[in-house]
Amino acid sequence: MAASKKILVTLVSVLALGALGSYAYYANRAPLVPQPAGGQRPPGAPAASGPPGGFAIPVETAKVALETLQEDVSAVGSLRSNESVVIRPEISGRISAIRFTEGGRVSKSAALVELDSSTQTAEVQQARANLALAQTNFERTQELQKSKFVSANAGDQALNGLKVAQANLALAEARLAKTQILAPFDATIGLRQVSVGDYVKEGQDLVTLEDMSSLKLDFRRPENYFGKLKLGQLVEIKTDAVPGHAFRAKLIAVDPLIDQAGRSLSLRAILDNTQGKLRPGMFANVRLILSERTGAMTIPEEALVPQGADQFAFKVVEGKVQRVQVRIGLRRNAKVEVTAGLQPDDEVVIAGQLKIRDGAAVKSIAVGPPPGAAGAEPAPGAAPAKPGA
Repeated sequence: MAASKKILVTLVSVLALGALGSYAYYANRAPLVPQPAGGQRPPGAPAASGPPGGFAIPVETAKVALETLQEDVSAVGSLRSNESVVIRPEISGRISAIRFTEGGRVSKSAALVELDSSTQTAEVQQARANLALAQTNFERTQELQKSKFVSANAGDQALNGLKVAQANLALAEARLAKTQILAPFDATIGLRQVSVGDYVKEGQDLVTLEDMSSLKLDFRRPENYFGKLKLGQLVEIKTDAVPGHAFRAKLIAVDPLIDQAGRSLSLRAILDNTQGKLRPGMFANVRLILSERTGAMTIPEEALVPQGADQFAFKVVEGKVQRVQVRIGLRRNAKVEVTAGLQPDDEVVIAGQLKIRDGAAVKSIAVGPPPGAAGAEPAPGAAPAKPGA
């Protein structure tokens, strides 16, 4: 009796499980009608539950933009004065006067240092007296030569004596002029190394002179850039002394000799420094702009889908995506240049590539500002922020 009950319970359980499985099969075998992008059903198709848009996959997109791109190269360099000189005397002597203020401005031909000139002044006076005597002797000899009282040889000697006296005077005046040291150009004077009363020898350092109205920038680049260098190219300079500011310079010279030790080129640029924000000797971060392309097509880097050595992107065409191969160029500020494969104003997927395949229907989602950012609209139903919150 107990065995019969067990068999009956087992049989009823099997029949119940079979009925439940049949119901589930027939309930789920009804075909689903896919919804095209845009949320409209074909005529006669049953309404589908869920959000509008059917099977269109939401993705973030961006359009191909046209921008101006610069091909550049970075380096480090040093700033130098446009003109720099160490003032040194050409003759020995004792300093009698210093005519400048340290750190001040001086004009071209302004007197900087004067040496004691008593000896040179006396030499000039002596040379002038000798010249006057030679001039008188020459004139007298000419009168006598006209009357045939002296020979032609005597006339030549008088003429030569006059020329020697003139040369001696010029020499004495040149020695006198060297006792006064003048500025060779408009510049800023440095710190002096001597004082009034010092006896200085010829060639001794007295003071430095720096023309900082414009500065020269010296830097190096490897020799493989030689074919891309052109005089007049733009150079941007940044220094730690003036943070957050970029100075513009212009490439003016390329050393014709390549350094054999480092196989590098020595380059020189020049920049305006009339405002005096920079100083010679400063370290500089250099950005040399080799070329500039206007109208270059760019897309966000997130749009690229690499496969081996090739790059692909998903282009949105009439609500569906097409997988296209692209050729890329420069990368700048999280954007990449596209040289082939896309056209201006094409729309590409920048987020959600893992969910789509070639030919899939998609729906673009506008990317708004982050929550709390300026200009962001409050979510629907959210209470407006209180003043001062």
